[in-house]
Amino acid sequence: MTTEKVSFPGSTGARLAGVLHLPEGQPLGSVLLAHCFTCSKDLHTLTRLARGLTAAGYGVMRFDFTGIGDSGGSFADKTVTRNVADVVAAARLLLERGFGPCAMVGHSLGGAATLLAARQLHTVRSVIVVGAPSSPAHVRGLIAGSEAQIRSTGTAEVEIGGRQFPISAAFLDDLERHEQEAHVAQLRRPLLVLHAVDDEVVPISEAEANFAAASQPKAFWPLLDTDHLVSSRAAAERLLAAVTLWLTGTLGQNASPAQEGAPGRSGAADLPGTADW
Repeated sequence: MTTEKVSFPGSTGARLAGVLHLPEGQPLGSVLLAHCFTCSKDLHTLTRLARGLTAAGYGVMRFDFTGIGDSGGSFADKTVTRNVADVVAAARLLLERGFGPCAMVGHSLGGAATLLAARQLHTVRSVIVVGAPSSPAHVRGLIAGSEAQIRSTGTAEVEIGGRQFPISAAFLDDLERHEQEAHVAQLRRPLLVLHAVDDEVVPISEAEANFAAASQPKAFWPLLDTDHLVSSRAAAERLLAAVTLWLTGTLGQNASPAQEGAPGRSGAADLPGTADW
């Protein structure tokens, strides 16, 4: 197992930073990991997934969105639309490097961006979201107390998770432009929804809404005894087990290739939809 640092142009033209994890031998497929709103590619949830999925035989890439982590650009330029474009650019890099077919795993707001981006990528066979809201507008709850200042100044520093981030009025305006439920309903990809039952950042009702909007094949996995970031190592191991099994059915060598945006259903029905690993 080896790792390689990569970079590619993002939605604003700034270079985005990623880490490509390469398995021994020919990869079974590729998996793109998209982090949460104010996290980075180095969040333990993603690094644990990356190592585990690589050990299972997949090529995996985690990357930083524009303006965060090791990526260029300004966080103040962030919008959900640009996050979606960053996801598309990252997935295309994987495919250009020959790591296909592809699955995408998005955490929290990165999950929302992944759901919105998937329909633009016909080679994506499987989508997985962890702790994802049913609409990008859910993030307003994190910045509600600063909206008036953001509107009056155009951009304002907002404390999120103990750190300061510049949030723009353009970000607020963009939140309302995305009909995520319609995208999920028309996804036509196998969808696995995982969510911490006790999530205090994004309530599990948001996951239930994503699951309800999706068509089959789909599965819902409540994660017990953990938080929004899946901080518990035991829960992270159960998360990895569920994702690996889902990919075996929807991305593995026995899965039928996607045709005209409608992926094969092989193996999806083998995954129970209500268990917590």
